[in-house]
Formats: sequence, C-alpha cells, structure tokens
Amino acid sequence: MEKKFAVVLAGCGVFDGAEIHEATLTMLAINRQGALYQCFAPDVNQAHVVNHITGEEMPETRNVMVESARIARGNIRPLSEFDPAGFDAIVFPGGFGVAKNLCSFAFDGADCQVNDDARKAVKAMHQAGKPIAALCISPVLITKILGDVEVTIGSDAGTAGAVEKMGGKHAVTSHGEVIVDRKNKVVTTPCYMLDASIGQIADGAENVIKTILAML
Repeated sequence: MEKKFAVVLAGCGVFDGAEIHEATLTMLAINRQGALYQCFAPDVNQAHVVNHITGEEMPETRNVMVESARIARGNIRPLSEFDPAGFDAIVFPGGFGVAKNLCSFAFDGADCQVNDDARKAVKAMHQAGKPIAALCISPVLITKILGDVEVTIGSDAGTAGAVEKMGGKHAVTSHGEVIVDRKNKVVTTPCYMLDASIGQIADGAENVIKTILAML
C-alpha cells in the first residue's frame, strides 16, 4: 500500500508564508518516491502580509489556508481536520510563515506561542509513533511542542540557542544533511536556513522523504 504524507503549509511566500521551493520540492520528493500527500493549513489570518519585492509590510489581511491553496492547487484541507490515523508521516516545509503563522517564534523567540491545530497535529503523530519531518525553520516549531528532541536548523547560532532554550538539542549541519531523532521519530534538514541553491533544497527534501520512508 502507498504511504501517505500530510504536508502542512503556512501560507504562500518565504517572508510571510510557506517557502515555495521547499514546499513544492517536498511534494515532488514524495511523489517521486512513490508515496502520496495531502496538504493542510490552519484556517487563520496571517500575522501580516509582506511585499516580496521590497520586504515592506502591506496594509492588508490574508488567510493562511487560502494562501496555501495557491501552492496546493486548491487541494487543501483545514489543519483542524487532520486525523493521524489517515497518514504515515507529517512534514512541515519552512518559510517565515512557520515562525509567524504556525507559531510566534519570529516575534517572541523561545517564548513563542503555538497555533493550537499545529500543536495537536504534532502531538497526535508523536503519540502515534509516526514520523515528523521539519525543514528549514520548522524544527523550532517541533522543538517548542515536543521539548526534548534533537533537530537541526543548519548553523545559525542564535536559532540554535533558542532550540536549546526550548529544551531541544541542536546539531550543526550543511546542505542536504539530515538529522534523525530516532527516539521521537523526528527528521530535520536546514534548507534555506543556509545560503542554498534550489538544487540543494531539492537534495534536502529528497533526503528527508527517503529517510522517512526507510523508517516506515
């Protein structure tokens, strides 16, 4: 039977939503490894909207799930409807939306608050003993929820320090490298937390999916 992944998106665009390369290449890796995926996102407003040309905040409001549907080509479900029984693994691509919409890490650091639906989804998979994957900045979300977990965000000292403050353990990695916390079944890779090419992002996403499939 084909394995099925839940892919959790946080909007559309690196500065205020899901990182589009990471999200798309994760879905491509799942497909090319012969598995299936379903996209989810919380049905909430974004923390703010950023002009991706200027970096300036824009005076408008957008919905995280509606924006995520751009990446998912409309095939998306509210994260509140996530049922761990229907999936073999869950994956969180990165992007500032993870640190702004799925939690408040971008604003509050280690003292951040977590979106209730994201917390429930991670805890449900953890309790079911099913793999959880996190790319780029997403490991901070997983650490905030699970606490004592080993992850990587690459080599940024400030973010690594926040991981440690939240009770996690950080491992320094480079492009495409994967850290596996086998006790918690958490798989992480740095992606655009490093200065990376799109090819290096593809390597990271592929290695994460291959690692999870080998665990199943």
